[in-house]
Amino acid sequence: MKQSENPKFLGSEELLGWDEVNQGVLLESFNGEVENAAFLKQEDRNYAETNSFTASVADWRVIKPVFNRDYCIDCQFCWMFCPDTSIISRDKKMLGIDFDHCKGCAICVEVCPTNPKSLLMFEERKDIDDALAEWPAKENKEGKE
Repeated sequence: MKQSENPKFLGSEELLGWDEVNQGVLLESFNGEVENAAFLKQEDRNYAETNSFTASVADWRVIKPVFNRDYCIDCQFCWMFCPDTSIISRDKKMLGIDFDHCKGCAICVEVCPTNPKSLLMFEERKDIDDALAEWPAKENKEGKE
């Protein structure tokens, strides 16, 4: 096999496996200038080869967040705190989840302020429509209808 055909090589540089990386190694998220990366759409950012945006992680996730639009207040907490920018948001409106890059960490659920939450975790194999059908109902506060 030629070096260029081997997935362990990127150009002329050999890539290390996850278990071969030395402790304390920094894996850069972006190539080149990053000053305004937060203001660019995900697909317009110059991601490095070591960033998970360039590779799917969906095959090892065991739980996934499911989004319920009916409860969302578009606070953007999930978008701000997601460690891998897997929350899809445009014009300050939550649109959904990028399941190719979501690792199932549940941080988005933890930071969601609504009651019930607009994001809940379900088993990976659970159909989204089935998950939405199981969503807890809003609780009426005592004395209010």
